[in-house]
Amino acid sequence: MYLMKQNITLAADKSLLKRARALAAQRGASVSAMLAQELLKIVERENAYQQAKERALARLHAPFHLGGGKLALRESLHDRQNVVDSIF
Repeated sequence: MYLMKQNITLAADKSLLKRARALAAQRGASVSAMLAQELLKIVERENAYQQAKERALARLHAPFHLGGGKLALRESLHDRQNVVDSIF
């Protein structure tokens, strides 16, 4: 699979670029390759965050079932006559 690449211009402090070149040399890569890899990580992390956010918001808007059935009517729960009859 061939990916089309495009050059960009970057303005950075000279001492930072010097340290970046040294780091890239230690890693056997170019500054451009290191930056491209970091940009890819940033974009992928943002995409993952957005997907997680969408899933979480969808869960918030979906009904949450606790598994219970219909509740008894208040009157039947407080029916004193049936309680007295069942004791005797």
